[in-house]
Amino acid sequence: MRQRKVKNEEEKIEAFGNYVIKDAEMHKGHWRELFGNDNPIYIEVGCGKGQFITTLARVNPNGNYIAVEGAGSVVLRALEKASMEGLKNIKFITKYINEITDFFEEGEVDGIYLNFSDPWPKDRHAKRRLTHTRYIKGYKKVLKQGGSIEFKTDNDGLFAFSVEEFFKNDMQLVECTNDLHKTDFKSKQFTTEYEDKFNKIGKNIHYLRAK
Repeated sequence: MRQRKVKNEEEKIEAFGNYVIKDAEMHKGHWRELFGNDNPIYIEVGCGKGQFITTLARVNPNGNYIAVEGAGSVVLRALEKASMEGLKNIKFITKYINEITDFFEEGEVDGIYLNFSDPWPKDRHAKRRLTHTRYIKGYKKVLKQGGSIEFKTDNDGLFAFSVEEFFKNDMQLVECTNDLHKTDFKSKQFTTEYEDKFNKIGKNIHYLRAK
């Protein structure tokens, strides 16, 4: 869905300068120095309006969280949430990431979240899916040993595609379900705005955690 541009969007985002990391590529290998601690680092690629990652940051103060979102009108809502809650352990990259290895060093990241990514349903657009092999290879490089990728979607086709891509890249699915909210998996405790909407209408959520 195309997002409506917010008036004075860039200026409004600039007002959250303590959260927004400019020239994020320059922090590759040094993200913990930016946070000022040695806590684990978790990334959400495509954070949307930020409900999921700001909740994680609030309930897990001993973790460092990096939210990635290129849509200005959307990330503005996420920034507002982080600011209203006074979160100190979250930063934002306000651009789209094509190569995650441009931003993070090998083994620098403890976990990656991919929530309700664009399914890009046409076959010719498969390489744009965030669970395509070309992205997964990058995720594997930046993840520390034992780190994991968590993926949620309401799209049946994207989930089937993603399962195949993770297997293709020799990743083990330690958790996998076609109906997350009928499981006892920890991830169901933390939801996105989309997820809440789908739950209300009884739509099942596909989920996997890969290592």
